[in-house]
Amino acid sequence: MKFFPLKTYKHIFFDLDHTLWDFEKNAEETIITLYNQYELAKFGKFTSTDFYKKYSYINHRMWRQYHEGKITQQELRVSRFEQTLTKLGLTPEQIPTGLPDAFTTLCPTKTAVFPYTYDVLSYLQTKYKLHIITNGFKEVQKIKLTASKLHGYFTEVITSECINCSKPDRKIFEYALSRANVKAADCLMIGDSLEADILGAKNAGIDQIFFNPDKKRHHQKVTYEISCLSELMRVL
Repeated sequence: MKFFPLKTYKHIFFDLDHTLWDFEKNAEETIITLYNQYELAKFGKFTSTDFYKKYSYINHRMWRQYHEGKITQQELRVSRFEQTLTKLGLTPEQIPTGLPDAFTTLCPTKTAVFPYTYDVLSYLQTKYKLHIITNGFKEVQKIKLTASKLHGYFTEVITSECINCSKPDRKIFEYALSRANVKAADCLMIGDSLEADILGAKNAGIDQIFFNPDKKRHHQKVTYEISCLSELMRVL
């Protein structure tokens, strides 16, 4: 992609999961650990890979339901595993009751981040105020940031739980601007979701950089697009 110089910004907002913190890698590692810990192989119905793939699909669907207000936080945490294991052939009696809490405890402690994350943040930190806007739960995201040593880079960490609304709702972006005490014109949003991050920021008058590591084709008009975080050091 041809590089164009971007205008001068003062504050940069990052998404966390799937943009800096590698959710897929960390979740898969956690699922495999729990598959072995709870001896799910003894049922002879599915592998750890099957478990992760089914969980990933159902988890994505249920997160959307949560953000639409159709289910509660507790229903999300518990039902995603109940539905996953039921689909994989287990009876309700065979599903480990401690699995949801075990996942919620272990996964945030994982530390895989996308390539160049630390280099990019160290570079940007000298030029801009950095913040997080995330749809994750407050305590869970705090653990992720601390465990992966990302917390020191950010001034404000805005979670959907704090304001009781989620990206792409304009309110969470306006709340973030208020917390950072900055105008939308002086800010940039960087994230992997065309709907939550890009469209949400656009509706709030904030320029956007779409992080598209898989180079997925799309028709959304964005301020800028990158496939590797290292590109940020060339344009910012």
